[in-house]
Amino acid sequence: MTLRDILAERPAARPKIPAAIESLRTVFGERIVTGEDVRRAHAHTTTYIPNQAPDAVIFAECEAEVQRIVGICAANETPIIPFGVGSSLEGHVNAPQGGISIDLSRMDRVLAVHAEDLDCVVEPGVTREALNAHLRDTGLFFPIDPGANASLGGMAATRASGTNAVRYGTMRDNVIALNAVMADGRLIRTARRAKKTSAGYDLTRLLVGSEGTLGVITSLTLKLYGIPEQILSGVCPFPSVRDAVNTVIQTVQTGIPVARIELLDAQSMQAANAYAKLDLKPQPSLFVEFHGSPASVAEQAEMFGILAAENGAGALEASNRAEERSRLWKARHDMYWASMQLRPGSRAIATDVCVPVSRLADCIGETQEDLQASGLIGPIIGHVGDGNFHVTLLLDMDAANEIEAAEAFLTRLAERAVAMDGTCTGEHGVGQGKRGYLHGELGAAVEVMQAVKTALDPHGIMNPGKIFLT
Repeated sequence: MTLRDILAERPAARPKIPAAIESLRTVFGERIVTGEDVRRAHAHTTTYIPNQAPDAVIFAECEAEVQRIVGICAANETPIIPFGVGSSLEGHVNAPQGGISIDLSRMDRVLAVHAEDLDCVVEPGVTREALNAHLRDTGLFFPIDPGANASLGGMAATRASGTNAVRYGTMRDNVIALNAVMADGRLIRTARRAKKTSAGYDLTRLLVGSEGTLGVITSLTLKLYGIPEQILSGVCPFPSVRDAVNTVIQTVQTGIPVARIELLDAQSMQAANAYAKLDLKPQPSLFVEFHGSPASVAEQAEMFGILAAENGAGALEASNRAEERSRLWKARHDMYWASMQLRPGSRAIATDVCVPVSRLADCIGETQEDLQASGLIGPIIGHVGDGNFHVTLLLDMDAANEIEAAEAFLTRLAERAVAMDGTCTGEHGVGQGKRGYLHGELGAAVEVMQAVKTALDPHGIMNPGKIFLT
């Protein structure tokens, strides 16, 4: 999808939106807000996709209220856009057809922690940092870490992953069950707390990653893990990106149970040093982390160091001190903002693809060559342990030729990943920005998805304009 395509969309009018707003105001009073600043704050602002504000924002405080809101919107065929903290990157919270943004941030309670079963139940507005703060005294933690302090409902809706995914999996692997309000106002529970089931369709996995297009998530049952006895984090510089990626491939294929293995190219290292006030070598580098007992962590680090040295790496500089580990990973998580300092005044297009790890070196190498040929600034970072990497394009939004070059590059990047049996999005989701790539990746399966969407949401009120072109 190009910016021109998104701006040119002219969806059918939704004439009953004013009636829905009045009905909601009767029930919820001042908790439904129509002021422009609040509406714009609940639409997309993170990248170059234009802000398309809803007609109103309503702040839900419990599951029953979500049901009531959806019921009123359904009766008036009014679009519903679920909102957590707004950290998604592909226009997921935009309202291209207008409608009501349901802000779920006040539904922020941890409902239960079952330490003996290694799971918990949370409302969708709980953020990952808040959950781990709540769990601190239990010896447990929730590992999925996309960087931003996202809401867990939003993380489930976009099937998020992040830096720990190579060891702990993605949201797909860590949501046991969920509650959701469907387009007709019905509340469903997709599963019980058992760790496995053969009872019917896997509705949990259907809703995880559905981006709010099938229902509004109102609670989540999540897997938890024991906090490792020891955590060791470090940085290892390499002569080239290919050398670093070859080390990643060998680490994965050797079976070293690395918890995090993140790539930063030379541009990214330059930006991280300047933004986070670090003094690391401005070379392509791997940020790594190992979890386990002191003996197992030492063994993992030693094995990794041997593989890295065989690929020309410098020494692994590592620490198990919490403050040093925190500083390192904060620098990694701040890379979006750090990258923008490479070109002051620019806007960023953050995109991602994912390929089988055996094709990772080829995909990144071809992408670097493409960036150079296109004359674009695009630092590369990635959760490379599972084949996922990100390019952050830095653009002058007033330069039409630059936007055109960037959009052509994004199309080639998506097609390159798919040609290597990968995906156009490893963790950002489809939203508005990647709708045009989905059919090329999945073919007729997209029509099956659309049939499911139509069956569950016949009036198209659940986050319309996302995932599908029509």
